Amino acid sequence: MRYIEELCSRRPNLTSIKVDIEEACKTISNCYKEGKKLLICGNGGSSADSSHITGELMKAFKKERTIDDRFEEKLKESIDDYMDKNNLNDTKSLLNDMKKNLEQGLPTIDLTALVGLNTAFANDKDGNFVYANSVLGLGKAGDVLLCISTSGNSKNVLYAALVAKAKGMKVIALTGFEGGALKDVADINIIVHIRETYLVQEEHIAIYHAICLDLEEEFF
Repeated sequence: MRYIEELCSRRPNLTSIKVDIEEACKTISNCYKEGKKLLICGNGGSSADSSHITGELMKAFKKERTIDDRFEEKLKESIDDYMDKNNLNDTKSLLNDMKKNLEQGLPTIDLTALVGLNTAFANDKDGNFVYANSVLGLGKAGDVLLCISTSGNSKNVLYAALVAKAKGMKVIALTGFEGGALKDVADINIIVHIRETYLVQEEHIAIYHAICLDLEEEFF
């Protein structure tokens, strides 16, 4: 995990939680190897982090992520079928465009981005349960839920973690201060022991960048 090593070299203050960062990375890696997915939630800046992480994992970050030969063959069959049904004959051109533009992703869902669902739920029910309800509907045993909260006490994130545990999912908490209530629910705690929200968030960005880079290095 060379990017986590580099992270701790650049930021010695994170050395004390290096093992936790590595364990989180391994847990997400194992989830992907088993064909499972990562769900992420948070509020405010942590919601933006949820979106940021999803972007780094679902498309190329630092490395090329071209489609593999096996999928290319399946894609060619799909295009051929489309071309035949529409009396077209330019399979090669469309296939080349697909190969040039498509990037392989690591299955990740930002629960904060489900605006229609989240607003509908919050309108009908208690908004503190919006992420919990999404985990109930989307989460499967073996998936991972990444909970981001600078305080560790965000109710909607905490409730999502409780539902995730009931679903047989692993829970990773990325927090600050002393970890808050999430600390007692999560399987893995990455706690940045700083008591200033914006400083915690600055460390969070560096941490999840390193995790995303190491995951990309491993899979691509």
